[in-house]
Amino acid sequence: MDRTRLQQLLARESAEAERRNPRSKAAYERAEHLFGRVPMTWMNKTAGAFPRYLDTARGARVTDIDGHEYVDFCLGDTGAMAGHSPAVVAEAVQRRFAESGGATAMLPTEEAEWVGAELTRRFGLARWSFALTATDANRWSIRLARAVTGRPKILVNSYSYHGSVDESLIVVGPDGQGTARPGNVGAPCDVTLTSRVAEFNDLAQLERELAHGDVAAVLMEPALTNIGIVLPEPGYLEGVRELTRCYGTLLINDETHTFSVGPGGCTAAWDLEPDILTIGKAIGGGIPAGAYGLSADLAEQLLGRADLDLIDMGGVGGTLAGNALSVAAMRATLEHVLTDGAFAAMATLSERFEAGVRAGIERWELPWSVSRLGARTEYRFADPAPRTGTASAAAADTELEDFLHLYLANRGILLTPFHNMALMCPDTTERDVDLHTEVFAGALAELAG
Repeated sequence: MDRTRLQQLLARESAEAERRNPRSKAAYERAEHLFGRVPMTWMNKTAGAFPRYLDTARGARVTDIDGHEYVDFCLGDTGAMAGHSPAVVAEAVQRRFAESGGATAMLPTEEAEWVGAELTRRFGLARWSFALTATDANRWSIRLARAVTGRPKILVNSYSYHGSVDESLIVVGPDGQGTARPGNVGAPCDVTLTSRVAEFNDLAQLERELAHGDVAAVLMEPALTNIGIVLPEPGYLEGVRELTRCYGTLLINDETHTFSVGPGGCTAAWDLEPDILTIGKAIGGGIPAGAYGLSADLAEQLLGRADLDLIDMGGVGGTLAGNALSVAAMRATLEHVLTDGAFAAMATLSERFEAGVRAGIERWELPWSVSRLGARTEYRFADPAPRTGTASAAAADTELEDFLHLYLANRGILLTPFHNMALMCPDTTERDVDLHTEVFAGALAELAG
């Protein structure tokens, strides 16, 4: 690729973004009381000099304060996979908060049992507890795994994504050993004291780490997502389950992003058998919500332990976890929005998106690849597609990503800012997908000169 031309195109698109978005730029410059000028520092992970500011969002559309409407394939990085503000969820939240009240009364509602039963139907885990985020669901699952096994360490895959869980911020270094993920902020201790790491799709490395006998649980995504989609090779997930059982290690499936595969995520679609399953983001239809499910045997073991403080200050739970408002949103989302039929339609659109991207790659004979995970599709600057997290991280190209994101945004399309991921929701249309195909093709033509 002609890097000089790429830099010229990136500069042009950056200037166009500034010209098109004066109100967003001004709002960013005025935000002197916010750390990093944004409500959360990751909002600075955006192509261009400043983020676009939200005005409204409905379905698969977002409008910024400068009046530009976008086809939204980011969807809150999965948090809005049900679409923005689904009417049935908005009604349930309004009813719970404004009419019934008691959103944070610290009392259970009957709806919670409905949600637990539905999660069991979808994923197979027998007992459920709620959180506000998947990060918390992962944290609390880790504590439960350590308690029941008596082991100190957690194993994750290199460059997997489990939120800001301390134990997960470990990667495989150049020497093949575990090391802190670059940029890890204020780690409480050396991550190798709490964690082990193995490359995704590498059963031999996994077994070497489990053989130490100190791993309480393997916390993993059934397919890597936040470093670019990395799909499991044939037999890999079955091998993980066999090895964890062999070494007395629990298996935690984090389905927060891989929920895109279908109504029961990869666990149902691929007949997986985790001991614990964690999920968040999409299940609340945009309202903060998370959950973790336990096998019946594991739940009984934990509840039978008189030495574990599960109901006060033992380190599991939070005042707002399981609140009535989040539970109402989860029920409305699971019952009426992210249904079996919705997932089938979303997957069909994702196939169409994938085909459009692949056609562009083949047209210009680019050494790129495209991978799909149900309703989620992603293109990577590598061919063949990376098979490990470390290889996927190495395939990143910040300048190229920024150019593509700005080019698309300046023409009314939003991708996930962290990478080249596009997610479908129940309101996404064929026309939305075809618009991306057309604009993406234009970007590639400009790169080719």
